[in-house]
Amino acid sequence: MTNHMETARQLRARTDVHFNCCQSVLVSFAADLGLTEEQAFALGSNFGAGMRMGSACGALTGALMALGLMGCDEKKAAELLRRFRTDHGATDCATLLRASKDRGEEKKAHCDGLVYEMVQAVEELTGE
Repeated sequence: MTNHMETARQLRARTDVHFNCCQSVLVSFAADLGLTEEQAFALGSNFGAGMRMGSACGALTGALMALGLMGCDEKKAAELLRRFRTDHGATDCATLLRASKDRGEEKKAHCDGLVYEMVQAVEELTGE
C-alpha cells in the first residue's frame, strides 16, 4: 500500500524538481488513480499557483481531481469543499496566500500544509 503522506512530504522536500501543490497531491495518489507519476505530474502542471493566476488552490484542485478519478460522487467533493472553506475561509490561492502572509507564515510552509491537509482529506473521504 502506498503511503500517500510520505510521498507528498518527499515531493515537497525535493529541490531538483518543483512539484506544485496540485502535482504534489496527484502524484501522491498516482498509483491509485491508474496514472504513472509522469502522467499525474503532467496533469497537474497548469494547476499550481491557483491555475497560474491566483484562482482555485492547487492542493484543493488536485484533491478534487483525485476524488473524481477514484469515482467519488459529488457529495464527497462537496464535503471536501465545505471542510476547506470552513477551515480556511476561502478557496482561492491569492486570498489564502494573503492571509498566510498576514499571519507571518512562510509561503512554502503554508502551501506544504495545504498539500498535506488535502492528501489526508482524500484518504479520509476514500477510505485509503
